[in-house]
Amino acid sequence: MKILDSIVTQAAGIAAIRRDIHAHPELCFEEVRTADVIAGQLEAWGIPIHRGLGKTGVVGIVKSGTSSRAIGLRADIDALPMQEFNSFAHASKHAGKMHACGHDGHVAMLLAAAQHFAKHRNFDGTVYLIFQPAEEGGGGAREMIKDGLFDKFPMDAVFGMHNWPGPQAGRFAVSPGPVMASSNEFKITIRGKGSHAALPHNGIDPVPIACQMVQAFQTIISRNMKPIDAGVISVTMIHTGEATNVVPDSCELQGTVRTFTTEVLDMIEKRMKQVAEHVCAAHDAQCEFEFERNYPPTINHPREAEFARKVMVSIVGESSVDVQEPSMGAEDFSYMLQARPGAYCFIANGDGSHREMGHGGGPCMLHNPSYDFNDDLIPLGATFWVRLAEEWLAGDAA
Repeated sequence: MKILDSIVTQAAGIAAIRRDIHAHPELCFEEVRTADVIAGQLEAWGIPIHRGLGKTGVVGIVKSGTSSRAIGLRADIDALPMQEFNSFAHASKHAGKMHACGHDGHVAMLLAAAQHFAKHRNFDGTVYLIFQPAEEGGGGAREMIKDGLFDKFPMDAVFGMHNWPGPQAGRFAVSPGPVMASSNEFKITIRGKGSHAALPHNGIDPVPIACQMVQAFQTIISRNMKPIDAGVISVTMIHTGEATNVVPDSCELQGTVRTFTTEVLDMIEKRMKQVAEHVCAAHDAQCEFEFERNYPPTINHPREAEFARKVMVSIVGESSVDVQEPSMGAEDFSYMLQARPGAYCFIANGDGSHREMGHGGGPCMLHNPSYDFNDDLIPLGATFWVRLAEEWLAGDAA
């Protein structure tokens, strides 16, 4: 494993910053303190910054030489609205807020790379350090782009990286094509007619209509979608009724749809609407169908994914770089990949054995209240960022 010594010697200080951010989590578009910490560190190292894109975003600008080539490296900075179960010293100090996805660690790895860049500018061009807010549902990447991210800071390619619990620390993964799914939400309201539960013939019961609808949705996946495609329809909420002896007037269904392609998503939305409306019509009920498209699928560009893989191999060896299995989770880095070539990469976070005494009883998985980022990844992740930027700007990508 070829980790940069200059990063290793500074890793403890960066880990302390990471733990401070973990202890003070902030939700999407509220990351004022987090952005202050990031900006303060970059300025202390002599790196010019730009603030305010996407409300709380921070961009560091590291230039060297005369080349017009530029690369963007992105880390997300927001936390999740959930209660932390850990009680170690750096556990969240804010009830109902937690860095349960490792964004604090993503910030730390990019800061460690920034500290190295400030001292060792072994490249010709520009590295843009993108600290992005509001990945967890706020679409911070989209908002930074709307505010002129790629206009103000033109770059040839952009890369992101996420920690991945489970595989042994010291491993990377990347693959071309879809790596994370689109994220979409639906809400369906069935308008029936309430009645006494002992006299159901006097009403229109929305409950059995909802049951038929949920079952019918799964035939969209099994009978309308090509077997070689991927898609998920999950009804996750059903709300209805107030008393055991009353047939309710209405029933509301909510849930999520995940796909890797827009074509599959178009088909699922169309068929869900048809199924919902016609099942309701068959029972003389009314249907209100709402479908909201959130994040598009995260699709890696082949050349950039292969370039990232080669850099990983140069650091940890061929046997420690995996092909990333696509996940039905979603990621708003997808917006950046729609605007610029690039790739979304993964670094293994381990099985949780790195956690200190006082961790919660649950597994060290993403979005789990017992999660904690593995600080041992900071030198490795930062080394990857540095080597990726240096080699890209050297023209090796071509």
